[in-house]
Amino acid sequence: MNVPNMLTVGRLGLAALMLALLSLPDSVPMVKSLAFIVFVIAGITDYLDGHLARNVYGITSFGKLMDPLADKVIVCAAFVSFVELGLVPAYIVVIIIAREFLVTGLRLLAIEKGHIISAGKWGKHKTVWQIVAIIIILLALAVRHDILAGADASLLEKYDIAFGYIAYAISIGVALITVASGYLYFMENRDVLSRHM
Repeated sequence: MNVPNMLTVGRLGLAALMLALLSLPDSVPMVKSLAFIVFVIAGITDYLDGHLARNVYGITSFGKLMDPLADKVIVCAAFVSFVELGLVPAYIVVIIIAREFLVTGLRLLAIEKGHIISAGKWGKHKTVWQIVAIIIILLALAVRHDILAGADASLLEKYDIAFGYIAYAISIGVALITVASGYLYFMENRDVLSRHM
């Protein structure tokens, strides 16, 4: 359990903390800002564990499997919270989670044959765009509930309408990228499927 792998495991704990913060009532002061900060810290640990694994400690089988899995957990936790908050439709989150389950299943099939499939280029692009979308939504939530909390009601109404449309558009874009990256991932690793069918 080297430093990169400890950071990966720590990211799972940050996912649970973020989920807990987003589940708290809006009346709790600064809770949305804290959730935003926790997610940013998780993003920093994601960069650090990859950098340290590649340049200092070496890439391990544990890291190849658990690093993308930790990313999936925190991304799914954020999007499920957004459904609960009424910001993202449930069907979009089902698409995102289904893709992650399917890719994880493919990795498990590969492990049975003694082969570990690392995250591909398109999967990394997908993760980056998911993280960008979550940061935008969390930041907008923090502004709405922690900065504009005492603002005029008409301003808050306009903000909520605009925020709702933006969150929906962003989530649709992320869902499309997620589906495309999943398709490409399966195409690149179709030999693993063919050996099991």
